[in-house]
Amino acid sequence: MSANPRRLTLIGATVAILTLVGCANTPVARVPASRFEITPVQKSPSATVTRTGIVHTATKLLGARLIESNGRRVAYDCAGVTRAIYLEHGIDLYTSNTTDRRANGVRLIYNHMRQHGRLHQGPTVQPGDLVFFDNTWDFNGDGRLNDPLTHVGVVERIESDGTVVFISRVAGAVERYRMNLALPHVHKTADGRILNDYIRRKRPTDSEEMGHLAGELFTFYGTRITD
Repeated sequence: MSANPRRLTLIGATVAILTLVGCANTPVARVPASRFEITPVQKSPSATVTRTGIVHTATKLLGARLIESNGRRVAYDCAGVTRAIYLEHGIDLYTSNTTDRRANGVRLIYNHMRQHGRLHQGPTVQPGDLVFFDNTWDFNGDGRLNDPLTHVGVVERIESDGTVVFISRVAGAVERYRMNLALPHVHKTADGRILNDYIRRKRPTDSEEMGHLAGELFTFYGTRITD
């Protein structure tokens, strides 16, 4: 178990999602916001992190537009939000024994999970697990589908039809998104239920094989193994 639990201060607001930009951190319009704080979980450094606690923290970040930990602002992108959720419980997902100076936040979390957890593709997934995606945006700017580990979120729940609900920052705020790996190419059912949210922006120049839905861009889950 790493650092001690930290206090997260958040400025929250409900915003409309205007564009989908994967884990890119693009400016958004200022809106009125209210400040609130999350009280850190009180536990000994060696106590097991509960999945319920992780999910509870993730839901408190819904709608957040600014996140601070111990007075320092946390990067407002998908990796920063995911890191903040686990920091609340004394785990820094950016730490590992791997040295990669070019790593983005998602890859730092991936490296941490390789050392302290298990990476898998299911079929079993549980609340509090991480979910990783590839190619949610053109990270290297070459216009090709060769951008691994570009997005990450925290699983909140699994619905009765197998749809995974996860919490992440995709566009203007921290929101809930859905992914159904049984029907990865289906956005909505005939009765209007969302199975897969769009997590990559559609562009006129996109190739036919370009995926845009969560199920199409999924790569694996990460389960944190705790003491």
